[in-house]
Amino acid sequence: MKIAVINGSPKGKYSITLQTVLYLQRKFPEHTFDVLHAGQNIKTLEKDFYKAKHLMESADAILFSYPVYTFLAPSQLHRFIELTKENGVCLNGKYATQISTSKHFYDVTAHKYIEENALDLGLGYIRGLSADMEDLLSEKGRKEAEQFFERFLWATKENICVRKTEQADRYKCVKATVPQTVRKQRPESKDIVILTDCTDPSSNLSKMIARFRMQLPYESRIVNIAEYPLAGGCLGCFHCAVSEKCVYRDGFDSFLRENIQKADAIVYAFTVSDHSMGVRFKMYDDRNFCNGHRTVTVGMPIGYLVSGPYSAEHNLRTVIEARSETGGNFLAGVATDEREPDLQVDQLCKSLSFALETGHTAPRNFWGVGGMKIFRDLIYQMRGMMRADHKFYKKQGIYDFPQKKQLTSLKMYLVGMLLSNEKILRKMGNKMNEGMLAPYAKLFARLDKENGAD
Repeated sequence: MKIAVINGSPKGKYSITLQTVLYLQRKFPEHTFDVLHAGQNIKTLEKDFYKAKHLMESADAILFSYPVYTFLAPSQLHRFIELTKENGVCLNGKYATQISTSKHFYDVTAHKYIEENALDLGLGYIRGLSADMEDLLSEKGRKEAEQFFERFLWATKENICVRKTEQADRYKCVKATVPQTVRKQRPESKDIVILTDCTDPSSNLSKMIARFRMQLPYESRIVNIAEYPLAGGCLGCFHCAVSEKCVYRDGFDSFLRENIQKADAIVYAFTVSDHSMGVRFKMYDDRNFCNGHRTVTVGMPIGYLVSGPYSAEHNLRTVIEARSETGGNFLAGVATDEREPDLQVDQLCKSLSFALETGHTAPRNFWGVGGMKIFRDLIYQMRGMMRADHKFYKKQGIYDFPQKKQLTSLKMYLVGMLLSNEKILRKMGNKMNEGMLAPYAKLFARLDKENGAD
């Protein structure tokens, strides 16, 4: 089998993920692995895509290899997929799979993104391999890599894969309208940033932005990342891990901190593109790594203005909610142009205003709690290099290691001993349940006393 390996890492041959591909190449010499360093050479491919097109069209299968960057694949791979579609590469009937490396922080959304675009290209998708960065160095990890590829070969032979199903196009753009009068703005100062890549003033997204700004009872400003001279996507070089400065000299790190992250609220405005927020937004997200793994905008309310079939993009919706959860942001809402865009935009204005007026926040759900625990362990392990992250995590109390709570552990041992003795359990009756509820009873008693005093 001839396999076209699309290496999406900006590090090229120095990619950790690529090492798994090279390992499989040695273990399965009867198959051909042709590697294209798409991430590293994306600017060259923008000028001439012929060799990439020929490589993919002459292959039997496509293997996407990449590190997970901010919930998805690197922006360079996003751009490669965009170029593949633009150049009309014919991949119908071929197969696709993927290999990623990460600390399993939202690898599931990254894999789904690749799967959705593979199906768009007419490829039959076979589940990929999500590995930890050091997995290949262990016997277990090498075995899992081999098993993954053996299953991939078997699936291609038996034609067992996911194919895109024909669905009626349910998305219908509903035009937003811009009110004639502006809502009276409050005198108190609030800094609301509308972050967008919109360049078409006649687009529906542009109208949604205009309506939002006129209906919002606070002043707002637009930051258009399409106009910012970004030198390129994140290189994964970790230069900023210690210095907090990006290796690029385009000034983006300072621009980000001074013009965006100091705002009171951020509203993201974009058009759905290739099952994501688009290449420019992905580049912006990746370049945020100059902040390391710190939730520097924690507590800030955020919102979204979206043009496109948002309701059909389950994975994108997951990414957006997970971003707010891990960042510790209150998601004020997502207004789309699928139905009643005027009403949705107005409701977003009200929800965002409420959050700004009351300082409203919400406790994190599984996406936020689980994601932060992955980073907690990662930063603690790498604290010698990621010094700024380590300092931030200590200050924010994120290092909540359960194994260090010895008193709680001791209590649980005692409870376990009691639960294992049936005679004691029968004598206790409901005393254990009553004991568990005792702190709540004290809380309610105090509240009742305070209410009575009033």
